[in-house]
Formats: sequence, C-alpha cells, structure tokens
Amino acid sequence: MVDNMAEIDEELKYTDNHEWIKVDGDKITYGITDYAQDELGDIVYVELPIEGEEVEKGDVIGVVESVKTVSDLYAPVSGTITAVNTDLEGEPEKINEKPFGDGWIAKIEMDDESELDDLLTAEEYKKETE
Repeated sequence: MVDNMAEIDEELKYTDNHEWIKVDGDKITYGITDYAQDELGDIVYVELPIEGEEVEKGDVIGVVESVKTVSDLYAPVSGTITAVNTDLEGEPEKINEKPFGDGWIAKIEMDDESELDDLLTAEEYKKETE
C-alpha cells in the first residue's frame, strides 16, 4: 500500500468532494484539499463563485481547471458568498502551492450551522483518501 503524503489539517472539516472548510462562528472559509490539488495536477484556471450570491449546499459554484481535467466546485453549506479569492484569477497555481493558505477559494456566511454536521472530520477524510 502506498503511503498518502497529502496534508490534512486536523482543525478543518472536509467534504466527499475533497474540499476543506474552516469554521469561524457563522462563517466558513473554503477551498480544495491538498489531496485534490495533487490529483488534479497543475491548476491553470479557476472560475470563482460570485460574491453576494445565495447558494444551497451542493450547488455548483465554480470550476477548477487543471492540465488533466476540469472539476466543479460545490457549496459545502447553504448561505451567502461574502468573499472570493480574486488573487486566484491571475495566479491559480496558489491552490497547488498553498491549498490551505493563499489557495482558499471563497468565504460563505452560513444559513444553517447544522449542515456542518454532515461534513467529515480530519480522521474520516483521511480514511477516504487512503
């Protein structure tokens, strides 16, 4: 069995779609995981969500394009997009370089914090990627 070297931050929540979520009160910051960016390869384009847009959990809110494939970005929770990382428009490679830092994609003000209960813990996500 090959050892997965992807970074998994123990303080974050995760989705089955390989997205990470950092919770701060009723707001979240969201991006794609280290595992996902590694699987995608070099990211060459990001279609960001629209700031101010109301989204439902599971909605397609953007796209990440890499040299290998195009992948949809899904809203991990319902709410309003309060910020997007416009730096990614000119430097999409930031997702490859620092997926948990400068590579964040959007911030969402949650409508229903109980939706966080459906997300994976770091330990559960680790099992998903083994």
